[in-house]
Amino acid sequence: MLEPLVIHRAEHSISRRSIDHDALKVLYRLKEAGFTAYLVGGSVRDLLLGRRPKDFDIGTSAHPYQVKRLFRNCFIIGRRFRLAHVKFGQKVIEVATFRRQVPVSEAEDAGPPSPAAGAGAREAPPTPDLLIRRDNTFGTPQEDAFRRDFTINALAYDIATFSIIDYVGGLGDLHAKLIRSIGDPDERFREDPVRMLRAIALAARLAFRVDPASDDAIRRLRSELARSSPARLLEEYYKILRSGAAERTFRALAEIGLLEPVTPELQRVASDALWASLAAVDRYRQRFETASPALTNAILVGSLVVPLGFTPDPYARRDGSGRAISRAWLGPLPIARKDLERLRQILLLQRRLRDVSVSPRAARGLMARSAFPDALVWLDIHGAAPEAVEHWRALEGAASPADGRPAAGLPLPRRRRRRRRRRFPPPRQT
Repeated sequence: MLEPLVIHRAEHSISRRSIDHDALKVLYRLKEAGFTAYLVGGSVRDLLLGRRPKDFDIGTSAHPYQVKRLFRNCFIIGRRFRLAHVKFGQKVIEVATFRRQVPVSEAEDAGPPSPAAGAGAREAPPTPDLLIRRDNTFGTPQEDAFRRDFTINALAYDIATFSIIDYVGGLGDLHAKLIRSIGDPDERFREDPVRMLRAIALAARLAFRVDPASDDAIRRLRSELARSSPARLLEEYYKILRSGAAERTFRALAEIGLLEPVTPELQRVASDALWASLAAVDRYRQRFETASPALTNAILVGSLVVPLGFTPDPYARRDGSGRAISRAWLGPLPIARKDLERLRQILLLQRRLRDVSVSPRAARGLMARSAFPDALVWLDIHGAAPEAVEHWRALEGAASPADGRPAAGLPLPRRRRRRRRRRFPPPRQT
């Protein structure tokens, strides 16, 4: 067994005061039940960098249903692998059992050979398909560390000793500001092509650089990204857009060619309008310590597709391919129809929100629209109209003060008369 590098409490900067209170509850209960329990993944990385982690994930030797027996507020989720979600109100602490990488020879459902072969593919032996389809084999903490994507994401904080455990050299790469793949980058990116997207996004967000071997593998294997699940790719796009570094990330993705396999529209139309739109989203995100719930999927999608020519007009002209520009699909990404519809409503409200001279009754009608909160956030991000935003924010506050009564100048809502039920005479008896 490979001996890890152990950094004791006196030699590192992580304090329990920096760890989420509910995550500590889960860690301590697992430890008291006799299980190994580590804080793992990006939370350890961010705490060492002095950043506030977005999530506090936990790795443990307990199996999912053993975790469920310890927590009444626990739910088991997942198809490809089982995860335990311990809920505290709206907050979720994810608890995963230590797993090991399943070799291709052990996979029961390995797929066909990879299509990413060169011109001499007929003479050359077929490239094994390394795409992960089974990932629910339990393992040890060491095996769990080696199955992760990058070295800086494989650090663990042991609640039993308050020490940091490093099996893969992640601490050295963290100090060197380096994104390095664990193991052979070619194999790791073929196993899960989304890792290429994450490498670039992580480097852009942390102002790190991708190590030369991983960078070279990404440039050679970028076409493999098209084999990933479109739903997972869309979720990664949303994470990037909520990160506060969307402009830097999408610029880097365009430079390396990673937008082409999935969203060729963005690769072709990587214009100043797109960068300005993403920079505006970043400025809004950076106002908050964590991602604001006001950044809904409709607003994030709109920040990408409006610079591509999205229009709220359902009868918009069609482009050369015969597809309605107003649909603005991003390659195979399954953008929800409800998000596109909400985006249309947001854009249609912009002209009316810029008019601050509307009557009080019209203002109340606008604020009653379901799309009004999103439309106001859009105006704040992309409208370049701070006076209008301030005006509507003031009206929002006046319309819903602490006592629940509307302020002077705003009309009272109309009370609808209750409709009387029509009574029918009893049937005539013959």
